[in-house]
Order: sequence, then structure tokens, then C-alpha cells
Amino acid sequence: MDLSDARWRTSTRSGASGGNCVEVADNLPGVVAVRDSKDPAGPALTFAPAPWRAFVARVAARG
Repeated sequence: MDLSDARWRTSTRSGASGGNCVEVADNLPGVVAVRDSKDPAGPALTFAPAPWRAFVARVAARG
């Protein structure tokens, strides 16, 4: 999958110092990509938008 146009953003929970973070790109049509911020050239996981939203909602509900 071509992620060259992805606009990556860091999790808002990562804090100012970075560290163990994930980055998310949700600007691509039909896909949400997730990668390790410490390895931006490494692999990325991709998800369809609906399952990604369900995952984020479930994690947020657990606090």
C-alpha cells in the first residue's frame, strides 16, 4: 500500500517528550494507517476507517 501521501500525527497522549508513541494517518481515502513514531521508515498497520473508529472508541471508554 502506498502511504507516501500520509499526513502522520502523534497521539495526543504521547506528551511533549515523545517516547513510546504511535502515529496515525487518517487523511487517506478508505484507510487509516498506524506506525511506531520511533521507526517512521518501518512497517505500518492499516485499518478500514469503521473498525479503527470502533477501536478508538473502545479504548477511550476504558480510560
